[in-house]
Amino acid sequence: QVQLVESGGGLVQPGGSLRLSCVASGFTFQYYAISWFRQAPGKEREKVVCISSSDGSIYYVDSVKGRFTISRDNAKNTVYLQMNSLKPEDTAVYYCARSPGRYCSRGPDVWGKGTLVTVSA
Repeated sequence: QVQLVESGGGLVQPGGSLRLSCVASGFTFQYYAISWFRQAPGKEREKVVCISSSDGSIYYVDSVKGRFTISRDNAKNTVYLQMNSLKPEDTAVYYCARSPGRYCSRGPDVWGKGTLVTVSA
């Protein structure tokens, strides 16, 4: 079964940090681009960042540039999202998602179930 499982969410104070993980199974992980999306209550789902499978290209939404860092470890079938200097507006359910190929230009075809990040004092 093709599957993505997120972990690492939780409650943090503004200015704090979290590292999210997404573990993939059921497919050849190294051949696929992986994205992180988020959805806050009452808002549309937003693409946060994507990392390609081979050339290392990374695309961040402007609101997280300089604060979030995506990386992948193909040997562990895992992609990470390091989240620093967190703000209340970062509060959302965070999802990892697979693009149907090596690059970030196509919409996802596989989604995880999400992990909740809450940024509050």
